[in-house]
Amino acid sequence: MKLPGQEESDVSSASKNVPTGELDSGPGSGLSPDGPLDTESRELEVPKDLPLFIQLNELLGWPHAPEWKETGRWVLFEEKLEVGAGRWSAPHVPTVALPSLQKLRNLLAKGLVLLDCPALSLQELTEQVTRVESLSPELRGKLKALLLQRPQHLIQTPCTSPCWRSANLREASQEEEAPLKEQHQNPLRQKFPPGAEAGAVLAGQLGFLEQPLGVFVRLRDPVVLGPLIEVPLPSRFFCLLLGPPTLGRGYHEMGRAVAILLSDLQFQWRVRRASSLHDLLAALDAFLEEVTVLPPGRWDPTARIPPLKCLPSEHKRLSSQLRVAKGPSVRRRTPAEDRHGRRQHAANPELRRTGRLFGGLVQDVRRKASWYPSDFLDALHPQCVSAVLYVYLATVTNAITFGGLLGEATDGAQGVLESFLGTAVTGAAFCLTAGQPLTILSSTGPVLVFERLLFSFSRDHSLDYLPFRLWVGIWVAIFCLVLVATEASVLVRYFTRFTEEGFCALISLIFIYDAVGKMLTLTRAYPIRRPGSPAYGCLCQYPDTGGNESQWTSTNSKDRDDILSMDLGLVNASLLPPPECAQRGGHPRGPGCHTVPDIAFFSILLFLTSFLFAMALKHVKTSRFFPSVVRKMLGDFSSVLAILLGCGLDAFLGLATPKLMVPREFKPTLPGRGWLVSPFGANPWWLSVAAALPALLLSILIFMDQQITGVILNRAEYRLQKGAGFHLDLFCVAVLMLLTSVLGLPWYVSATVISLAHMDSLRRESRACAPGEAPSFLGIREQRLSGLAVFILTGISIFLAPILKFIPMPLLYGIFLYMGVTAISSIQFTKRVQLLLIPAKHQPDLLFLRHVPLSRVHLFTAIQLACLGLLWIIKSTPAAIIFPIMLLGLVGVRKALEWVFSPQELLWLDEPMPEKERNIPEKGMEPEYSFSGSDSEDSELMYQPKAPEINISVN
Repeated sequence: MKLPGQEESDVSSASKNVPTGELDSGPGSGLSPDGPLDTESRELEVPKDLPLFIQLNELLGWPHAPEWKETGRWVLFEEKLEVGAGRWSAPHVPTVALPSLQKLRNLLAKGLVLLDCPALSLQELTEQVTRVESLSPELRGKLKALLLQRPQHLIQTPCTSPCWRSANLREASQEEEAPLKEQHQNPLRQKFPPGAEAGAVLAGQLGFLEQPLGVFVRLRDPVVLGPLIEVPLPSRFFCLLLGPPTLGRGYHEMGRAVAILLSDLQFQWRVRRASSLHDLLAALDAFLEEVTVLPPGRWDPTARIPPLKCLPSEHKRLSSQLRVAKGPSVRRRTPAEDRHGRRQHAANPELRRTGRLFGGLVQDVRRKASWYPSDFLDALHPQCVSAVLYVYLATVTNAITFGGLLGEATDGAQGVLESFLGTAVTGAAFCLTAGQPLTILSSTGPVLVFERLLFSFSRDHSLDYLPFRLWVGIWVAIFCLVLVATEASVLVRYFTRFTEEGFCALISLIFIYDAVGKMLTLTRAYPIRRPGSPAYGCLCQYPDTGGNESQWTSTNSKDRDDILSMDLGLVNASLLPPPECAQRGGHPRGPGCHTVPDIAFFSILLFLTSFLFAMALKHVKTSRFFPSVVRKMLGDFSSVLAILLGCGLDAFLGLATPKLMVPREFKPTLPGRGWLVSPFGANPWWLSVAAALPALLLSILIFMDQQITGVILNRAEYRLQKGAGFHLDLFCVAVLMLLTSVLGLPWYVSATVISLAHMDSLRRESRACAPGEAPSFLGIREQRLSGLAVFILTGISIFLAPILKFIPMPLLYGIFLYMGVTAISSIQFTKRVQLLLIPAKHQPDLLFLRHVPLSRVHLFTAIQLACLGLLWIIKSTPAAIIFPIMLLGLVGVRKALEWVFSPQELLWLDEPMPEKERNIPEKGMEPEYSFSGSDSEDSELMYQPKAPEINISVN
């Protein structure tokens, strides 16, 4: 984009350039933005310079009392001084008029440009910038005195009111150039990392000047220019724009234009490496080539555009310039790269076959051994403490709920104690030895379904359940070891987002269904009816002779007895009413007595309270309320705070809601059995061989459940540095399957929801970010100690019965529902389901809707819904024994979709499968280049930093 008179000013001003040095040669040094580049890699180099703080000081009060006053500041976004309010504005996207950029270019072309200026102080700098031929000695003295005045800054310290520093009309001495106390106390200083630099822009109208004066300086070594900048950062750039009084705010806008240019990373990168005036002007021209013009009258110039949550990547801008410079010859991504520029699973060395037995396992052990010491040292951070607290509660909730469900499914063969013990032992062992220690082992819905089917089969055929289950577990361990030996884990390359979303949606629905189902069971046991009805009974609490608290209910419902024995964890139960209740005729209005409808009502109240409160705190984390530290704390401890609120409400009102049942003795739930399961019991010997058939189905389920979770946890967008370990993880699960089968404990695999919650709690984000800029995702704090502490606390929880018994079960059901809802709402599948109900004109601007017809999106969603419905139906029927095979069938369905959808459509809605990556036309892999405009908005979002798509958490 050329401005009028640009070519003429380039030639006429060449002689005015006064460089004082050259930059050191190096990669990217002395690069002319418009000149040809040596290699493509240098063309695609992303600016990696440290952030630059730019401040605009404007000269006000001429001719009576001229003074410098800070009126704007930039890092990435602009903050304006709101004089009337005495504060800084909210950060916003800066806008500038094209005439201001044109005037700035002309002024710089005719002005003084000093590159690598050797000045070491503000006084030396003023000596350099005032050496202009058009200025007389007298005017130079006046200008120098004016430049040495202390500007006024609005510095808002945390403990004081906004502080204005008054101007000083005399020259500053060397001592006076030291930064002020308020500058060191400026909270903005914490936003910058070590090594950050500053740039000063001075602009205004000066009556004794006859013609405009423009000076641009790049210091050879960054220098702290005393009180010139409100933050005591070393300055790299200095720009002076002064001129005779004119109408309007021309110099103010030119000053803003310079600040906006310097806040642009690519302009800053080019200017740092410029060696002449031509390079400086070329950098400005390159900036103009990317400027987007808003037509007048279509928007309000005074409106402030809020910053985007996700800024376009610099890769996009550089590659766009490369396409303009080289045209169709630009390098395209290789077919193995996905639409986000990342390599597909096939490029992962962990997913390549070695061709040797247990070759993948050996490689995983060698790879993880080098990281083992750091897995403990990296845990020495306060963030790990908060992660332990609420992941522990999620794990305990899961252990309690699945323990209760497993007790119901097996008629007491296993229960809450086995669930606690198994979770603690297997989880701690896995965290110590696994390849991906961030994984949380737990009972899962699919495995629970298989346990229920296995028990039903044993009961229907009069088999001893635990010995039969032992042989199933032994065969599963053998089959899993065979899978490890043959490196079958490389097949996870075929698990695309289609398979992952189907699996995650199924698990989330199981969470939701179980939580709601438990509450419905409670309401059936204690139906809410009007007083006077036959079921309107009494639940009394009274101390017995031993000092313990007993309960009595006047109704004799089987469901109610089951609830009392399972959930309330009663010490003593009796169908005889206490004397004081009998004297009142059974009317429960004395101390410790509650009506049955009260139980159901308050249980539902606590259930909804925990769910809604946790959801509200989750949204507070991304809201504008409270400081960022408070928001993060509320979001991280949402489940903890929800449980504490519910417990406090329950205790304050003295409610007789069902409480958490915690084992009081360390012994198996099933009376008469020891901790070691007999291999045969009453079963025939041949059953140990026949157990291989159900074990084969369970092995498929274990492999799918474990490895799909592993694929999700080890996605590239999580930026894990220590590698995965698919073979080692499956080996650990196989050994633990054998251990839990021998001890009669539940089977455990990776729990998708809680594992992702664990990872989400360990997210590392940048602390030093520009005002208005969202913290950037840096990765996950990879370590073993947080998971190990979670499972140690889970084991200790067996002995915390006096405390945990006060937690109402409806609270835990509410947290269970919260986990399921947040899980299913975080995947793209849910967004596409919502599109079925949203008219086209009201649909959100989702990226895949720009490239795939809406009818094809609906067809893809309908196929996923059909698969999910079929899985749920099979899980809920006697045919559930083939449920693991149906999960594996998701991969086959995804493969068949290649006959229904084009490669381009699957690229946007899912991911290419490994075999297809070599056959997809290169053009199909580059949808952003298939449009006529290389700078199309459709390609703008292609290179944005990609956050994790499936973000399931309990916080």
